[in-house]
Amino acid sequence: MAKTAILHRMVMPDHLCPSGLKSKDLLEKQGFEIEDHHLKTREEVDAFKREHQVKTTPQTFIDGQRVGGYDALREYFGKGAPADGQTSYKPVIAIFGMGFLMALATSWAAFGDLLTLRAFEWFIAISMSLLAIQKLQDVESFSTMFLNYDLLARRWVRYGYIYPFAEALAGVLMIAGALLGIAAPVALFIGTVGAVSVFKAVYIDKRELKCACVGGGSNVPLGFVSLTENLMMMFMGLWMGARLLA
Repeated sequence: MAKTAILHRMVMPDHLCPSGLKSKDLLEKQGFEIEDHHLKTREEVDAFKREHQVKTTPQTFIDGQRVGGYDALREYFGKGAPADGQTSYKPVIAIFGMGFLMALATSWAAFGDLLTLRAFEWFIAISMSLLAIQKLQDVESFSTMFLNYDLLARRWVRYGYIYPFAEALAGVLMIAGALLGIAAPVALFIGTVGAVSVFKAVYIDKRELKCACVGGGSNVPLGFVSLTENLMMMFMGLWMGARLLA
């Protein structure tokens, strides 16, 4: 016997409810036949809310019971989203994943080969640049979170504002392979200070903090990933410095 669900969602000339579309798609993926009721005017929406004593649409009903909106429907099918403030490594995985793919693509375009030494350098440099973008979107928010653990920023608050620009500068110059006399020391300095700060906060002081590495609104936990990011910058600073001196 086919499973059926009743869905009430806004479908207006000037507004097609995104959550309603997501609810419909989710129900279809779960194998439901849908009685899709469109609320075409504001009056219809208000009347529906009064009748069912709800504050929002869409609303889904299964087996005569109201499930609720899109988030409630996800929970009903065991697909609940992480709670607000819950830590997640997804932003870091996305950034480093894209950095890796972009480095391979650049290597292929430049040399016709994926696995080159330059691809490895580009991976770190591109990842630094992508991380800098996250911070530069809201420098004020980043600097506030950064002050929770960075040792230099706690002594000199302005460093929290300078850091994203320094990381971006070093990353871009390393992608270009230009002005390494500037890029290498900058990367080595910020990477070293960052590594020491993270190590102290996490492994000595045993503090549970969130990392500012992907911006001030991050839910990425401060720890191994943050330390790895800084060690990568330290390595690139030393590596590029050695290239410059060779």
